[in-house]
Amino acid sequence: MPTGTHTKVVPSVSSGTAGPLGAIHLPRMWLKISLAAVDALPEDYDECGSGFDAMTLGGLGLDRQKTIDFIRRHRPTYIEFEEWVVANGKTDKESIDRHNAAIRAYNHSDDLAKQMRHSSKIKHEHVKDAVTLNTIEDLDELHKQHIKK
Repeated sequence: MPTGTHTKVVPSVSSGTAGPLGAIHLPRMWLKISLAAVDALPEDYDECGSGFDAMTLGGLGLDRQKTIDFIRRHRPTYIEFEEWVVANGKTDKESIDRHNAAIRAYNHSDDLAKQMRHSSKIKHEHVKDAVTLNTIEDLDELHKQHIKK
């Protein structure tokens, strides 16, 4: 996709997705930063925010600005990005397992979870985890933009 395009792409890779390295959310973070680099990330999405992105950077020992700069400058494939993460972060099994557990255990606040469930018409009140709610929100946005016109 060329730089400066006006087509916006919902980053629909779930935070629960991992690449070969095994670190969940890493593919989504790469995708969001990559889309932002070509002006294709929707305005209401953070390029590299304070939630799961910050947890992933911290959990894997990556510098936020260096990570963003690498992706923006080099526009790596996902596998090239994982290789960079291995060279620049903490990717031992314990660090990745600890990071994955933190992402999986993160729940939105009761109020935000209730609001998201209502917006997405989720009838199951027990659904509070951010991975599931965020994924459904992305799928709803894709549906709204491309399927139900």
